[in-house]
Amino acid sequence: MIVFKYTAGRHNVFKVNGTVFMNCTIPPPNEALTTGNDVITLATPERKWYICGVNDHCANYGQKLAITMLEEWASPAPAPSPLHHHITSTQFYLWDLGVWVLASDGNHSCCCAFLLV
Repeated sequence: MIVFKYTAGRHNVFKVNGTVFMNCTIPPPNEALTTGNDVITLATPERKWYICGVNDHCANYGQKLAITMLEEWASPAPAPSPLHHHITSTQFYLWDLGVWVLASDGNHSCCCAFLLV
């Protein structure tokens, strides 16, 4: 899962498609996640895109995140680990990861973060 942590009211999160992501087109407000602690399950191998829809945070500050989830692939004989005994669901790997950070320009400061769990 991924958790978007931010100050509610100052930021939000939209799940969007690739075109909306590239253009930073803001969807209707009722589609936004706005709690400041938004949990998203990453359960299927696919491409996912997220943007901040507040003001110009996406377009001018790069506040967007692209994730490609891939199915687990076979690796050459991994060393045994106690953690492997506790994994019961399919594993996915984050192939590429955009940056969800608000740059500082005197008026804005870094106040968003995401956690991969």
